[in-house]
Order: sequence, then C-alpha cells, then structure tokens
Amino acid sequence: MKRIRLSKWFTGASAALTLVVGGLVPPAQACTGLRLTAEDGTVVHARTLEFGVDLGSDVIMVPRGYARTGTAPDGRQGMKWKTRYASLGANGVNLPYIFDGLNEKGLAVGTFYFPTTAGYMDFDSKDVSSTLAPWEVGSWLLENFANVEEVKANIGKVVVPGVVLGAWGFTPPVHWVVHDATGRSIVIEYVEGRLNVHDNPLGIMSNSPTFDWHMTNLRNYVNLALTNSPTLELGPVELKPLGQGAGMLGLPGDYTPPSRFVRIAAFSQAVLPSKTGWDAVKQAFHVLNSFDIPKGVARDRERDEHGNIVADYTTWTSANDLKRKRFYFRTYDNSRIRMVDLMRMDLDGKEIVTISMKGEEEVEELTP
Repeated sequence: MKRIRLSKWFTGASAALTLVVGGLVPPAQACTGLRLTAEDGTVVHARTLEFGVDLGSDVIMVPRGYARTGTAPDGRQGMKWKTRYASLGANGVNLPYIFDGLNEKGLAVGTFYFPTTAGYMDFDSKDVSSTLAPWEVGSWLLENFANVEEVKANIGKVVVPGVVLGAWGFTPPVHWVVHDATGRSIVIEYVEGRLNVHDNPLGIMSNSPTFDWHMTNLRNYVNLALTNSPTLELGPVELKPLGQGAGMLGLPGDYTPPSRFVRIAAFSQAVLPSKTGWDAVKQAFHVLNSFDIPKGVARDRERDEHGNIVADYTTWTSANDLKRKRFYFRTYDNSRIRMVDLMRMDLDGKEIVTISMKGEEEVEELTP
C-alpha cells in the first residue's frame, strides 16, 4: 500500500463520513474495554467498537521509520515525527491512524468516544510544531513509547486542540486508555482545556462522563458480591435465592456508559484466572459478549431524514496480546476470531500494510 496523504484519505472516507455530517448516523457512544492478566504473565487489552454505520475498518501495520505529519487547526501541518516502533491495529474510514491496537514493545492504546465531556486545549500558533489532532494521538503514542511510564512522562509535551476533522465537519470528542505489558494502565482525557491522566487500577474503560466520576460511581454498588446472597430470615419465613448470581442482583444491564462501566468492573474481576495468553484472549471475548449491541436495541428517538432508524451496534470487537504482540478481532458479520501477528511482519517496511477485516460468517455443517 502506498503512503496515504491527507487528500487521499479525506476523499476515500468522505462517503462514509458524510453520513455522520448529514445527521444520518450518530458517532459511537457505547464502547467498552477491559484488561485481563493471565497466570503466565500475558496482559490482554480488549474492547468493543460501536458505531451507527460500518466504518469500513481494516487492520493496518505501521512500520518503523515511517514519516508522520500531525494536523493543527485550520488545516495547518502540526507535529512531525518518524515512527520509532512498529504498530498494529484497527483503523476506520481509511484513516492511516490506529483506533485500537498495540506496538512491538507491548504498549496498547484504545480510542474511545467521549461525548459532551471532552474539552481540548487552547491553540496558539507558536505551538504548531507540537500539535496533534485528537484522532492522531493513539498512533503517536504507539509509535513513540514502550510503556505507560514513558507515556505519562511525554503526553504533556504535546498540544491537542479541537481540530475539525474536515470530512466530518466537527472535532471528534475522544479519550484514551493505555496499557503496557507489565499490566499498568492509565486513562488520558482532555476536559475544560486541561490534560488529565488517571491511573486505571482495574484496567477498564467506557465513555462519558470523566474516568474519575466513573470510579466514584462504583461506590453505589458496594452491595454486589461474587458469591450468592445468603438466606434471609423474615420471622418464620426463609427467603432463599432463586438461583445462581444472586450476589449480582442489581447489576445494571443497560447500554449507558455508567452502567457498562459498572458491569465491566464486575465482570473483569469476577472471571476465573486464565492460564495462558490465548486463554485470556478467549476469556476477554466471552466477557465482551455481554456488551455486544445488536442492531436496533440502542437507537435514537428520531429517525433520520430518510426515515431510517438510527442505532449504534458493535461493528467489531478486538483483543490485544501484549506479550506475543498479536491483534485478534471479530466483526458484526463474522464472529469467527481472526488474528494478525505483528512480530511476523516486516517491521522495517517502507509502507503501511493493510489487512481487510471484511468477511461473512461461515457455518460448519456437522450433519453425519
């Protein structure tokens, strides 16, 4: 694949992105992420990606030494850099940037939607050489840093203002979760013009409001337990639980960001330990089954201008093995887990490599 210039990907993406601008499709608001650590030390970062239309995501591999130019407000060129580390993950709408993925050192970054809450930094023209657009931050982190400590030490050196994504006509409001191969995790957010970096001890992620709000909200669910509730005696009457899971009675099951954050906190801590990285990958996909959104169940009140129902759905789910540097994924149309191994690719190649995520479900017939 040839190097992608801004003019090229704006043209190639405009058809899908016009759906957003025209009000036909709301941006994704229901992404959910978690971290699992296997007994063999493998750290796995996994997440869902929701949107109201197929974003046409592909898996891309960005090699070492690849020349980058960031985007500043008003179409000006921003920060310039060459990639230090090769990275692998899923993009969207032909963008040459990774929405979710990992690098050769075992750092993983996930970009999550952050509506009504994101507030980017003020921009001064003197800062143009250190400026990145929000959609470029994830790749910049993967391409320059090996672990969470390096990210924390350097994220404050860049300016991330409200750059308008030309084909969308607005600035995408996003925040990021970052994990490394040791299991450390942080969340990066811009709120009211200020950078906030939160330690993420549970390794979980959702959407709005802010991460610290979600962590405080967990205190509303201190009554939940992994084990079944005991029998309750009301005078002469004994009330026994109706079945397994009674300790989780009251766990929110809707698709709002606060409810999903509580649910992923509970599930990520409740699942039994995985022995190997592959076991943890499979476990992560099983957990995220509970966050999979079928088309139509999370919809806007109003239809679009053509009378179509506007609804988010889980376009793809991914899992990153930070020990073996493998990117796993499945899509709405194909639930089979597929994998790309970063370390088996040419990390010193000259161009971005694109691997299609497309494919329909295959049914294996077992009729004797």
